[in-house]
Amino acid sequence: MGGRQPYPSDLSDEAWELIRPVIRSWKGQHRSVSGHEGRYEMREIVDAILYQARVGCQWRYLPHDFPPYTAVYYYFGKWRDDGTDQVVHDLLRWQVRESRGRREDPSAIVMDTQTVHASVNAPKATTGLDPGKKSRGRKRGIATDILGLLIAVIVVAASVHDNAIGITLLDQVAADNPSVTKGWVDAGFKNAVIDHGAALGIDIEVVQRDPNTKGFAPAPKRWIVEQAFGTLLLHRRPARDYETLPASAASWIRWSMTDVMTRRLTGHTALTWRDPPPTGARAPTHEAAHA
Repeated sequence: MGGRQPYPSDLSDEAWELIRPVIRSWKGQHRSVSGHEGRYEMREIVDAILYQARVGCQWRYLPHDFPPYTAVYYYFGKWRDDGTDQVVHDLLRWQVRESRGRREDPSAIVMDTQTVHASVNAPKATTGLDPGKKSRGRKRGIATDILGLLIAVIVVAASVHDNAIGITLLDQVAADNPSVTKGWVDAGFKNAVIDHGAALGIDIEVVQRDPNTKGFAPAPKRWIVEQAFGTLLLHRRPARDYETLPASAASWIRWSMTDVMTRRLTGHTALTWRDPPPTGARAPTHEAAHA
């Protein structure tokens, strides 16, 4: 591959080094029948996935200087189903927390939901009408730590009540992050979530907006998860739910947050449409992950 021009979504050399050990280990455990590890550089596969997360094009429109879209989709699906996308994501989250002077494992979370329109790809059985927002599609629920980093995610039909989403999120949090003992939610989550949290050892507090406040004002604690949703929507793939499988939609959320965290850890920022192209830019050096 070697000579293609870089895309703004590409991993820097420093960012690839953060991810490479996980991907290299995975490749070593998934050799073909003939014993080789595949013909495509894993860095190119990950770059193609991050390009998809940022741009949101149809798979067949993936630029031809990436590996074939069928190969990229194959790895996306494999890593979605076996949890590799979460392994990569969680490894980076631990590093971001440590870089901010926090322990690896969080002690508190903030939860919220967001309804997004679904495309025609989404089966009717996995979509619904959000009666509160009068919007049809899917609903994503996330739990973040106090830095706005993703702790748990679930994607369901928009008709599913926030209580059911909150209970599922709490189960995920308790299973993967037993250090969590405190959580904040908005008034959309009812007593069922509070009671379920108590049973898991997590004190859930409902944060109410000040009724005397006029105009927009960030709600204490809740602004953290709302900001996380805003950061997520800088990536076009999750700006709308294009996925046939809700599990794919959840995976795109993890990949988008992975992109955010690699940039935080390396100090690289993604170009926007307002930014002029860098002068004298060269294509990054690419290392084959199967070496």
